[in-house]
Amino acid sequence: MQVIDILNEAKRPLFTFELVPPLKGGNVETLLEAVRTLAVYEPAYINVTNHQQEVVYIEREDGLLERRTVHKRPGTIALSALIQYTFNIPVVAHLICGGMDADQLEDALVELNFLGIENILALRGDPPNGVKRFVPVKGGYEHSDELVTQIARLNEGLYLDSQLQNAQKTRFCTGVAGYPEKHAEAPNLSIDIQMLKKKVDAGAQYIVTQMFFDNSVYYRFVDDCRKAGITVPIIPGLKPIGSRRDLATIPQTFHVDFPDELMQLLEGAVKLSEIKEIGVHWCTKQAKDLIAHNVPGVHFYTLGKADTVARIVKAVY
Repeated sequence: MQVIDILNEAKRPLFTFELVPPLKGGNVETLLEAVRTLAVYEPAYINVTNHQQEVVYIEREDGLLERRTVHKRPGTIALSALIQYTFNIPVVAHLICGGMDADQLEDALVELNFLGIENILALRGDPPNGVKRFVPVKGGYEHSDELVTQIARLNEGLYLDSQLQNAQKTRFCTGVAGYPEKHAEAPNLSIDIQMLKKKVDAGAQYIVTQMFFDNSVYYRFVDDCRKAGITVPIIPGLKPIGSRRDLATIPQTFHVDFPDELMQLLEGAVKLSEIKEIGVHWCTKQAKDLIAHNVPGVHFYTLGKADTVARIVKAVY
C-alpha cells in the first residue's frame, strides 16, 4: 500500500519508524528483532535507510596505502523486501543520489518495482565521511528533485532509454525530506523551503522532517510551507536522546538545536540512566503534543534504540 493512501485513510496520527541496515558482516537478525519489538504497536510503515559508498585507505603489507571504495552498510533493497514480506508492513526504501548515476538509480528503481516495494524516500544524501561538499558522480544528480522527477517519469512509463518497447509504468509513491531548521547547506530557511517546493512540484507526495527537539520549530515550518504553496502532508520526525555523546553529535551531525529547557535538564543529569530517562520523557512529551495538534503521524528515528522507542510509543499510542 502506498504511503499517501495510508495517510489519507488514517483516522488518527500514525506511528512509523526508521531502521538502519547493519554494517557489512553484521547480523540481520538484530535488525529483525528491532522490527519485532516495534511491530506489536502496529506501525503504518517502516523506512530503511540507504548509505553511500566511502573511500578508505588501507595499509598494504609493503607499507603503502591502497585506496578502496567500500560500502559499509549495503542491503537496503534486500532488507526492504525482507521486512515487508516477513511482517506484512509496507516499507519505504530510501534512495540517494550520492554515488550513483541516473542509469544506476533507474536500475535500483526497477529492482524495487519488481519486488513490490511501492514507496521511496528520495534523498540527495550526505557527502561521504571526510568530504565537505556533495559532488555527484558523472551522470548523477546534484539535487533530489531530479531524482523525484526520474521516479515520476518511470510512473509514466518513461525510461532513460526512449527506444524501449511497451515499457511498463512503475507505481511509486515518493516522499522527500524537509528541514524545519533548514538544510545545513541552505543560506536561509526561506530558500530551503523553495527548494522543498521544487521537490513537491516534481512529484513528491509527502514530506518527513529532520529530527527536532522543539515542537514550535515544526509548527512554524509547516506554516511557512503552507504559505509557500506546499500542500502535501508534513510528517514530524523525532529521536530520543540516549547518551551524553548525543549532546555533541546530534547538533553537529544533523544541524539542529536543543532548547534551553532540555539542556538544563540534561546538564543536571549525572548518570547515563538519568540522561536516557530525560530523553524518553522529552520525546514522549513532544509526541503527545504533536498528536494533540493532529499531525499526520510521528516518525521515529530508532538508530539502534528500538526498546527506547517502544517505551515512548507505548506511552503515546
